[in-house]
Amino acid sequence: MTERAYNFSAGPAVLPEPVLAEVQRDLLALPGPRASVMEISHRSATFKEIIGAAEANLRKLLSISDDYSVLFLQGGSRLQFSMIPMNLLSDERPSADYVLTGAWGKHAMKEARKHGKMRVVWDGSDTNYNRLPPAGSYEVNNDAAYFYYASNETIHGVQFPGEPESGRVPLVCDASSDFLYRPLPIDRYGLIYACAQKNIGPAGVTIVVVRNDLLERCDENLPGYLNYKTHADAGSLLNTAPTFAIYVVRLITDWLLNDIGGLDKMYALNQAKSKLLYDVVDSSDGFYVGHAETDARSLMNVVFRLPSEELTKSFVAQADERNLTALGGHRSVGGIRASIYNAMPLAGVEALRDFMVEFLLAES
Repeated sequence: MTERAYNFSAGPAVLPEPVLAEVQRDLLALPGPRASVMEISHRSATFKEIIGAAEANLRKLLSISDDYSVLFLQGGSRLQFSMIPMNLLSDERPSADYVLTGAWGKHAMKEARKHGKMRVVWDGSDTNYNRLPPAGSYEVNNDAAYFYYASNETIHGVQFPGEPESGRVPLVCDASSDFLYRPLPIDRYGLIYACAQKNIGPAGVTIVVVRNDLLERCDENLPGYLNYKTHADAGSLLNTAPTFAIYVVRLITDWLLNDIGGLDKMYALNQAKSKLLYDVVDSSDGFYVGHAETDARSLMNVVFRLPSEELTKSFVAQADERNLTALGGHRSVGGIRASIYNAMPLAGVEALRDFMVEFLLAES
């Protein structure tokens, strides 16, 4: 096998090596059905056990009560941008509130406006999305159908350390890039969703956790696949589910429970990993400049700039030679983006930290 690099891609992203090893071992034939997980029926007893175990693991990790449904869908965040307003808006609640802290919130708003008159209660675009809403900087419309935010913006490296205040309005969250990075007070949410390819699996499945009373808002005249209640009633098996992706979600949640020891320990590890890189940025006398304000820094995506484009290109090239890959920043921000999701091992972050220090000394 070719040597594995430390892959800092923003997504699809690094997966836990023990999970990849288990997938490799059983890829040709799962014990029992004697066929690949990609070949068995989504309605077979074997797959129903897999999807049931994945849901049970999620409920255990996040303490999800029976007041919520857990759905395994497809289409990623792009589909959720539309499904959320289609299902949660109503004649009585024709509008919703949006907080925009980065590109993904902005994309969500653009799609939502096709379904109703959305209200932006706070927008960080004037500083190229490098901060969070200051306390008292917005007011929630108590008649809003929901209050929407993205918990972590991958492009700009901005992350909410906790839940924003939404009053009695259902809180809706795009947690695609930081789902399961820490414990969550699920009872604070009306709906939280995540496409898998950052923290919880390969591309192809989207997890939606939705409070059951909100399912009653779903219009029965919606097309079947676009109706949350239809999926909940069918146990996420309305159509052929993304079986392989759900199988890997089951393995990753097993890994979080059994190898990591739960989300409290995962959170502590994520804090430690990000601190290694931010400490280098903060002690570099301006050679490395972080994009996000200190209190808005992401634990998942560490975004920073170097003094010039030439140095940035040299940094990326030399890092690649050391098996530190996919470090180039998004074109709208530039610089470097190190995505250090749950599965990025501490050794990978330490290797990047050491290279950052060496590069700084060589170029200063």
